[in-house]
Amino acid sequence: MSKLTGSQIVAQTLKNYGVEYVAGIPGHGIWTLTDAFLEEDSKLKFIQVFHEQSAVHLADGYYRVAGKPMAAVTSIGAGAANTVIGMATAFTDSTSLMLITGGPPTHMRGHGLLQELERYTDNDFPKIAEAVTKRHWVATRVEELPFMMHRAWSSMVTGRPGPVHLEIPMDVQAEAAEVTLHALEERTPIGKCFPDPAATARAVEELKACKRPVLVIGGGVITGEASAEVLALAEAWKIPVVTTWNGKSGFPEDHPLFAGSVGQTGTMCGNKVASTADVIIAVGCRFTDWSSSSYAKGVTFAIPPSKLIHIDIDPHEIGKNYPVTVGICADAKHALAHIVEGLKGQTVDREEYLSDLRGYQDEWETKLAGRRDSDRFPFTSQRPLGALRKIFPRDTIVVVGSGNTQGAVKQTFPVYTPRTHLTSGGFSSMGWAVPAAIGAKLAAPNQPVVCILGDGDFLMTSQEIAICVTNNIPVVFMIQNNAGYMSIRGGQRKQTSRHIGTEFNNPDGTPYSPDFKAVGEAFGLKSYRVERPEDLEPILQEALDLNAPVLIEIPTDRDAAGPWVPGWWDFPIPEYITDERQDEYWEIRNSEQHL
Repeated sequence: MSKLTGSQIVAQTLKNYGVEYVAGIPGHGIWTLTDAFLEEDSKLKFIQVFHEQSAVHLADGYYRVAGKPMAAVTSIGAGAANTVIGMATAFTDSTSLMLITGGPPTHMRGHGLLQELERYTDNDFPKIAEAVTKRHWVATRVEELPFMMHRAWSSMVTGRPGPVHLEIPMDVQAEAAEVTLHALEERTPIGKCFPDPAATARAVEELKACKRPVLVIGGGVITGEASAEVLALAEAWKIPVVTTWNGKSGFPEDHPLFAGSVGQTGTMCGNKVASTADVIIAVGCRFTDWSSSSYAKGVTFAIPPSKLIHIDIDPHEIGKNYPVTVGICADAKHALAHIVEGLKGQTVDREEYLSDLRGYQDEWETKLAGRRDSDRFPFTSQRPLGALRKIFPRDTIVVVGSGNTQGAVKQTFPVYTPRTHLTSGGFSSMGWAVPAAIGAKLAAPNQPVVCILGDGDFLMTSQEIAICVTNNIPVVFMIQNNAGYMSIRGGQRKQTSRHIGTEFNNPDGTPYSPDFKAVGEAFGLKSYRVERPEDLEPILQEALDLNAPVLIEIPTDRDAAGPWVPGWWDFPIPEYITDERQDEYWEIRNSEQHL
């Protein structure tokens, strides 16, 4: 046993558990905690951010690439509250990180301490955290902290991953007690959740009988490190593969069996294959409305009549949105391995089906080329993505903002290995991409990292580019500038034929934009603005060669469209719209299969 303060316990435990970085702002509520990061026994690299939300996004991006957690720390009150969007993003996308916030001293609770929420319940912030964390703890004694730390860690990394929150009151941080720090290997389970053999045997029988199967892979394939097993099953049984947003990078997109992505902004090829499948094997996906075209029958999926084999680590997701023929609650890697083993020695002829797939792929490539290879200026959303793919190496990590860029990258930018495509999928948070890209680069210092986002998204956390300068982190920020929230404008126009609050305009109605090149230079980044189509590739090549923090402003046509929309999204039409849009909406809505 050793006599340690609460802060020393937390800091030493983080180091013992393999944490390399802590991000945050050291407000008064955690001065004692951050001081402990300076001590030799618990020295950790502290990444100073410029907004607490960004500390969590940075940790989120780090986990998605490294596959292991880091920590974010903030003060009480406003600092803690600023983390909610970051925690909600991580919680929705099932990514692990540990948020540690300060709290009012236990002897001061309820007295209206500076930054305390106490009108309804004393020290009420933990209630806010409940909705956006896998679990949270509030310490009341120093002696509790070793136990809380290993419980929080175990919760965060086992089963379905997710963020956790610990609130440590200021007096608990400062006071000391005789404690024993717990070894992680003695306090967390080892191994993976294996599938029920009867369930995998039923899945094998369904696959033996099917004619047009499809594999749908979500983020759970990447988290569960099951990409090799997906590839093995696809090749053994000649199954086309489609991806959800967070499943992108779980399957090599230059493989002949890759059919594209699914959902509202999926690909025509992906939706066609998925909607006509007789058996769907879904692995690590939640069937969200965006990935399922709001469950409209035959748009992305038709379940039934398609049979569904659903593999997920979380039983909550199985049967939630679609009925299953076989539901397998297990680790994705081992469930797929069992199915592959069950199919050994079997052969199958799918030449007609795969010929159809090749036709869909060719049709989609022709459609893509029209925008991806266009030299119109300002650019289409797709043209810079084609150039980036040609210039940057195969293992480049792209971190993608919300909106048009998010959909365009999903459809247009091929990736080949796991953890090389990151996006704020389920929560689709604006402001996520810039700090998440910095976290991604910390996790993979030897791989190029490019942050691709719109100007509206960039402006939400643009100040964080300074982290790249102050910490020498070479990220390339590629801003597609169309002077507004154009994906929102497009939706408004489609729904009501008008728009509000989505264009950035001067008083005379002309587009307004900051000088992003000057902004990047002011922060200390090497910065460019592409002025002509022929300059795009040379600038990207120079950015790659520099291996330094770089900002590139890319003028993008407001009306050159973002992604195609081959799927559907259930967005009710106002009753005062009485044209054919109302009839079309209700016709598709009445086909939804989730109710």
